[in-house]
Amino acid sequence: MKREMIDLDTSKIYGNGITPAEVSELKAEMEQCNRMLHERSGAGNEFLGWVDLPSSISEQAFEAIDQAARSLKEVADVVIVIGIGGSYLGVKAILSALSDPFEMMSTDRDYPMLLFAGQNISEDYLYDLFRAVEKRRIAAIVISKSGTTTEPAIAFRLVKNEIERRYGKEQAAARIIAVTDEHRGALKTMATQEGYQTFVIPDDVGGRFSVFTPVGLLPLAVAGIDIKALIQGARDMEQATGAEVSFAENPAAQYAAARTVLYRRGKKIEMLASYEPQLKYIGEWWKQLFGESEGKEGKGLFPASESLTTDLHSMGQYVQDGERILFETVLSVEKPKHELSVPKDDENLDGLNYLIDNNIHRINEINRMAELGTMLAHVDGGVPNIRIKLQQIDEYRIGALLYFFEKACGISGYALGVNPFDQPGVEAYKRNMFALLGKPGYEQEGDELRKRL
Repeated sequence: MKREMIDLDTSKIYGNGITPAEVSELKAEMEQCNRMLHERSGAGNEFLGWVDLPSSISEQAFEAIDQAARSLKEVADVVIVIGIGGSYLGVKAILSALSDPFEMMSTDRDYPMLLFAGQNISEDYLYDLFRAVEKRRIAAIVISKSGTTTEPAIAFRLVKNEIERRYGKEQAAARIIAVTDEHRGALKTMATQEGYQTFVIPDDVGGRFSVFTPVGLLPLAVAGIDIKALIQGARDMEQATGAEVSFAENPAAQYAAARTVLYRRGKKIEMLASYEPQLKYIGEWWKQLFGESEGKEGKGLFPASESLTTDLHSMGQYVQDGERILFETVLSVEKPKHELSVPKDDENLDGLNYLIDNNIHRINEINRMAELGTMLAHVDGGVPNIRIKLQQIDEYRIGALLYFFEKACGISGYALGVNPFDQPGVEAYKRNMFALLGKPGYEQEGDELRKRL
């Protein structure tokens, strides 16, 4: 029996001329866009392996990942995960959602700690990383389809050098796992030469859709995350949003329709909000997913995120009273993992005893009233709200949520009229960076750019 995955509520987008009928009018368009994903008939169809990925993962694949995770656990206290974009954000998002935020204080860990490199080019960050692990046993998972992406390539060269310095080249091979292309690329060549174990990034799955491949599953298994429960949630959401599922029953199609109507009515920014801080990196992953998929040809909603109630004391003023170009999608969590109550204080100098007098004890109850009160205030201020409710934060529901967003992104992208599965704009900064660094073949461009600087 399937557990409840998510509950989608779009009722707070209506008003200012937007009606349920307007969203319903997109029924046929959303269903057609969803079929295009499953039939591989739209733009970018060579990168649609993610659509049925959860249901295609075999028991043998789980076992191979589990064995590799156990091998790293035996030799390392810290595993450095090297990647950028989709090779970083999915792991970081799920790990942050499901882990104790203060586990770094623990002296009794059951699994290696994951640290990240290759997601930036900060010299101080890398220096501090090596200093932090100088007395820890280390291993590495390097994730790159090509092996030549600048940020992770630099980090891996440094990490590889450190592992070889400590343990020698032969022992280093047992401490490094590469997740890369099956047949080609610099990292695949190096892994073959050095004897690293490898896992494959499928050719038909782009980076921002790769969290349910070994890109995400291997590091998460190392960290002790239940990847089978994660994939089960994704599988159930895959089934719930399938090609033949009607618009009325398909939450991904309904979410895509709501955001499409809002975009066509002049909203330019979608803010993903949550009242649980451990979901912050879900927002970072979501920003790449939608920003890189839809931001093309002068089109697309700008994806932003906010952590509430924290950001109500910073961005809250703009959201409430600024230009009316945005709407919010709120991730709402019904049940926390733990219980904590506000104690009564006889002196009541902080004025909080009214909570106890009104039979409001739990911190979660206060957080929920902040969420509901903010939603109504923002709606009254002209900011439509979409609400996505999770019963609780666990592997199953996070798996379902991420697949839900992936499917909605594909549907929305096709409705927008772009190819959701390429990223031509990303190459512009790379060309300039290579030219300024003096990479062979970019010399003339480098001279021209330096004149401009």
